Amino acid sequence: MIGKWNRSVILTYMGLACAVAGIFLLLAGHKISYVFVCLMLAGIFDLFDGPVARKVKRNEEEKKFGIEMDSIVDAVSFIALPIAIFTSTGMNALPFVILYILYAVSGVARLAYFNAVDADSEGPVKYYTGLPVTYSALIFPLFYLLSVPLEKNIFMVIYAIVIAAVTLLQVLKIKIIKPKGIAYVFFGLLAIVLISVFLIFL
Repeated sequence: MIGKWNRSVILTYMGLACAVAGIFLLLAGHKISYVFVCLMLAGIFDLFDGPVARKVKRNEEEKKFGIEMDSIVDAVSFIALPIAIFTSTGMNALPFVILYILYAVSGVARLAYFNAVDADSEGPVKYYTGLPVTYSALIFPLFYLLSVPLEKNIFMVIYAIVIAAVTLLQVLKIKIIKPKGIAYVFFGLLAIVLISVFLIFL
């Protein structure tokens, strides 16, 4: 069989499973809160797949495979799934479609840049160039909470601005500190809190 199937990539596969489950739930007409939960779970798996993989003894082929597969899974989890979520909120006019295309292009460009430049640099990565697409797993659910108190049209305008901001930040040459140590705990706890809110209140 082609591919790698050891424990160094198991969390990446589990993140992909969450993304596929989210797309299925959306197409099957289930509550959007469940879909957001899938997005956030995919984010949690992505947060920890790197540290887990680095603790496993890997050869160069396994390392290269892990980098490529991680980017492909990220494209599904944090580009395709969010766009599916956006369209389900009723944001389907042509300007929104153009925004989604720009979001997808910037996200893919960001992933390709990471593989070609950041991940290819000597030594461990300390900074990301541009906002990682994985941050969408927290940004979009967090701002979606505004849909509760706000009138729908106002919410859609604000949400479109958020999507545009994320789109721009993904391709700007800004340095984002790579999470480490306590940051993993913070992001993990924030995701758990948001998941609880979506399951209980939405």
